[in-house]
Amino acid sequence: MNKHSIKFKITLLIGGMICVLIVLLLVFNIIFSEKFYMEDKQQEMLNAYSSVNDACIQYSDDSISETDLRNNLEQISTSKGISMIIVNSDWTTFYVSTHGDEMLLERLKKSIFNNDIFQNIPSKSNSDSSNTDGSTDNNGTSSDSRNGQNSGSVTDDNNMKNDFGDLSDSDKSALFGGNSDNNGDKKTPPEKIIDMSGNGANEVREIILENDKYTVQKVYDSRLLDDYIELWGTLDNGDFILIRTPIQSVKDNVHISNTLITYVGIGTLLIGVVAAFVLSSYISRPIKQLSDIAERMSNLDFEAHYEGDDKGEIGLLGDSMNNMSHKLEENISQLKAANLELQRDIDKKEKLEQMRTDFLSNVSHELKTPIALIQGYAEGLKEGITDDPESMDFYCDVIIDEANKMNNMVKRLLTLNQIEFGEDELVMERFDINELVKSVAAANELRASQKELTIQTFMSEEPLYVWADEYKVEEVITNYISNAINHCCNENIIKVNVEQIDKDNVRVTVYNSGKNIPEEDIEHIWEKFYKVDKARTRAYGGTGIGLSIVKAIMDSHNKACGVQNVKDGVEFWFTLDRK
Repeated sequence: MNKHSIKFKITLLIGGMICVLIVLLLVFNIIFSEKFYMEDKQQEMLNAYSSVNDACIQYSDDSISETDLRNNLEQISTSKGISMIIVNSDWTTFYVSTHGDEMLLERLKKSIFNNDIFQNIPSKSNSDSSNTDGSTDNNGTSSDSRNGQNSGSVTDDNNMKNDFGDLSDSDKSALFGGNSDNNGDKKTPPEKIIDMSGNGANEVREIILENDKYTVQKVYDSRLLDDYIELWGTLDNGDFILIRTPIQSVKDNVHISNTLITYVGIGTLLIGVVAAFVLSSYISRPIKQLSDIAERMSNLDFEAHYEGDDKGEIGLLGDSMNNMSHKLEENISQLKAANLELQRDIDKKEKLEQMRTDFLSNVSHELKTPIALIQGYAEGLKEGITDDPESMDFYCDVIIDEANKMNNMVKRLLTLNQIEFGEDELVMERFDINELVKSVAAANELRASQKELTIQTFMSEEPLYVWADEYKVEEVITNYISNAINHCCNENIIKVNVEQIDKDNVRVTVYNSGKNIPEEDIEHIWEKFYKVDKARTRAYGGTGIGLSIVKAIMDSHNKACGVQNVKDGVEFWFTLDRK
């Protein structure tokens, strides 16, 4: 496939577009898909928190039973794919979705501690004074997990410390208000490092979202070498909640989608290249056809036409090329006709000029001898060279004879010019050629007998009709017989034969015995003033125009004439139309 062809360019373009699209999909998937999945996970955890909070409120209002509540929590945990633990305000586990509730409880404690959520919890002395004054907590006097209300006071500092027994002394002091002179009521900022020394690892966290009820954070567990998203905080009933889900699945999904896009992209690229090749072939085929048509048109071959049935731009182009081909053919045909006519005019002009030149030359040559004779004899008479009456009569006869020859030559030249230039129009008629030949032969009997010549005619007794100008055909026969009389010798026989050579043509031949015409002269005898034997022609008064008149007459009839040497003589012939 030529790299400059439209097929190659279309295939390359579509393949390049597919490659660019695949690369863009991979780039966007790498950059944005993980963020999208993370946001989706966060939204799922927020939805799970809302659903759990609503279910716990319904449970607190006795709208559902504990069994229904646990079923709802299980359904939420399973459908969302999350780990979840809910503990009462007295730090007893109410619900855990997976095994290892101690681990989740520990995570909840560490998250609460690290975020210093109990910074506003009263110290033990304040609690005692509050109890002494007989004041109640904000949410009631009971810490029952079922009603879900937080007492807001610590009744037994030792019991609470026992629940956080695995924390360090400094952590416990910070959590329960110890060393109040150092911490006071000042809230400690959240830490980025959650000390999980009890589990043998520290977790690095990133706060994603935080408000008064919950905190959403991203945590890296160096022990499990995995990232998690966690939501921890308090429910409206005072219970603590921790929701946790790994985000390794997010990374797996991104990796799977990248792999899928790569494989699908490679397959799409292969299919696209094949489809582009086929499509480009469909597009390039009519274009190639149009190119071939244009190439043939450039060689003046207008038989080529676009024959496609496409209704689009290519079809319109094909129709336009067909119209252009048709118009070009017409214009070139007209141009050729004009060129031919112009060439004929030029040829006619050149021929006319040549004929004029030849005419002047030949006439000057032919008239030179008779004029000289006339001049000589006339001067002799004038000067009285002879007083003999017979001599004077001879001089006068010569002058008259030469004058008649000049007159006859001029007339024949005028006749020849009229025929050659089409000024003497043909009068086509149907006549009996046998009768015409007999008439001309009879008219020349006297001349032939004076030279002891015999004219014989050979033809059928039945009339043989032809189509021609009878007057001009008579002149042709007369010139042939006159030429035969002037050149006949030896046996002194002239034969005129008329025969039908086929159903459409009649042939007339005139034979005279005598010498053959030299082969080098045969093709020139039809030219004006051409004479094979100039002395002999001068003797019988020939002008060399008779055969030229014959040729001009037959050309005007679009029929053939000719001459051939035969045994002991020469035969002239011409043909006429039978129908």
